[in-house]
Amino acid sequence: MIELRNISTGYGVRKLLQGVNTSIDNGCLTALIGRNGTGKSTLLRAIAGLNRQYTGAILVNGTDISQMKRSELSRSVSLVTTSRVRIADMTCRDIVALGRAPYTDWIGRLRPDDREIVDNALDKVGMASYGDRSLDTMSDGECQRIMIARAIAQDTQVMLLDEPTSFLDMPARYDLAGTLRELAASTGKCIVMSTHELDIAMRFCDRVILLDPPELHNMTPVEMTQSGVIEQVFGIKKW
Repeated sequence: MIELRNISTGYGVRKLLQGVNTSIDNGCLTALIGRNGTGKSTLLRAIAGLNRQYTGAILVNGTDISQMKRSELSRSVSLVTTSRVRIADMTCRDIVALGRAPYTDWIGRLRPDDREIVDNALDKVGMASYGDRSLDTMSDGECQRIMIARAIAQDTQVMLLDEPTSFLDMPARYDLAGTLRELAASTGKCIVMSTHELDIAMRFCDRVILLDPPELHNMTPVEMTQSGVIEQVFGIKKW
């Protein structure tokens, strides 16, 4: 579970969020939507402990992340960014295995159960047959799936994904969104994904958080649709 308590973020004099209070439940896939420049990536990085430029408190399962050691945070929160990762001569399985780093010994030695977790993570994103391929031979969409598998292998209670479907074609986008929703429901994880794709947010997610600086709206897809706030924020006309 993620709790935002009196959170304010921004750049210089521009306020993105001001005194926001909300919570994001376990067992749910939550979409984070909003216009460009409203702070979606900024908020995800703050929750992941990579951006300390905020006031207020961010709690993960009841603990303020500012009080967590790096090792504890890495076992609690995982983050998949939009960066295109290309590492020559490193297999997809090796990349996914990096997700087990918080649980291995000082030389990163994998136990049999770690290897099983890695293989299961590859299978969950439909990449089981790609484990021995080099990452630099993969398409953008395939690489994105591998990075999501790494986050799954990290086995954190909170998973944060910054536009995870951006490099995928339409069928693959829907398939991945369905996979993430099933993962949240079956494991009780708190999964938050930012997206520009309103159809995916409204169709596959249990909750939708709309950034509307300096506020945010946290609703179910049905509540969000009925409220009319999406049309207001995005300037969508009803014909």
